[in-house]
Amino acid sequence: MLDLALNSFITLFVIIDPVGLIPIYQGLAQKAGFRQRGQLAFRGVAIGGGVLLLFAVAGDPLLRALGVSLPAFRAAGGAMLFLIGLEMMFQRRTQRRSRSADPAVAQAMEEPHPEDVSIFPLAMPLIAGPGAITSVMLMMGRAQNDWRAQLVVLSTLVAVLAITYATFAASNRLGRLVGPTLSEVLTRLLGIVLAAVGVEYLVGGLYGAWRAAAANGL
Repeated sequence: MLDLALNSFITLFVIIDPVGLIPIYQGLAQKAGFRQRGQLAFRGVAIGGGVLLLFAVAGDPLLRALGVSLPAFRAAGGAMLFLIGLEMMFQRRTQRRSRSADPAVAQAMEEPHPEDVSIFPLAMPLIAGPGAITSVMLMMGRAQNDWRAQLVVLSTLVAVLAITYATFAASNRLGRLVGPTLSEVLTRLLGIVLAAVGVEYLVGGLYGAWRAAAANGL
């Protein structure tokens, strides 16, 4: 269980990337007061977390309804995580996130109630993006028929969301402490870790799909 908890925590922490979201959150909350910044952080994390929990619980029935096997989804999800890891290593993900947030940042500077941007882009796609949704569905599928393992996955998701909220709450201090150079180094290192996790899911999914095909005589 400890290995599962550690693997789940690292994967979700790297995908959601609370440290990398600091400058984007600061841009979204630039003209907000102290109370409004707290509301923006809470609503963004709560809505994004709700979306991730929904897919964690209902992801498997959704796959069955679509006729997609879990090994095939695991292979596709692993490939996607690998590509996101490559983007992080080459800083393309940070640039893409910044571009998606730029219009909302401009709107937040004009609107009297900046918490409106808590749904887009903060909750979706910055917190509950395709990578995070894929990750929670993969991990819950891996823990299939084991409620204790699924509870571990859900607990690590809640822990990462709590860290994300704490990071937003302390974004001013953390932004000065981390700085652009250290943030860039951390992002590249975490990208390598995520790429390795993606390869593991990809290979495991392909092997599972091959075994299923062999068992069916295909």
